[in-house]
Amino acid sequence: MRIGQSMDIHRLCEGRKLILGGVEIPYEKGLLGHSDADALTHAVAEAILGALALGDLGKWFPDTDPKWEGVNSQIILQEVGRMMEERGYRIGNVDSLILIEKPKMAPHIQAMRENFAKALHTDIANISVKATRGEGMGFVGRGEGVLAQAVVLLEEIGA
Repeated sequence: MRIGQSMDIHRLCEGRKLILGGVEIPYEKGLLGHSDADALTHAVAEAILGALALGDLGKWFPDTDPKWEGVNSQIILQEVGRMMEERGYRIGNVDSLILIEKPKMAPHIQAMRENFAKALHTDIANISVKATRGEGMGFVGRGEGVLAQAVVLLEEIGA
């Protein structure tokens, strides 16, 4: 078994879509970034890379490469999942957390779990997505940005 963890932070701004866990969430602000800026998907993908000792997302999907500009981060996650499987691993479980003041995440969490399970070829029972607020404190609490965290456990295929 191998464990990986990661976090990702993106600024909230007007004129962008709010996409988390591959779900477009209605809100007046979205996340700023080179791709679709899906902080939750980025944290999960990078945690898998970490478990495989393959470095960070920037190594594999650099923000200097126009190929990744505006890309749906679920494509990045699928590619990381392929890398994981090529190296003989599968998801044991994913535990992830979104820190965002607004909007409420509860109505969207099931769809996020389904997106991750599909992209990573695993059962939805292996995917946890949670959310919490900043309670008015820090950049999350002031509604300036989003922080997402993820921990993954990988199991050897056939073990």
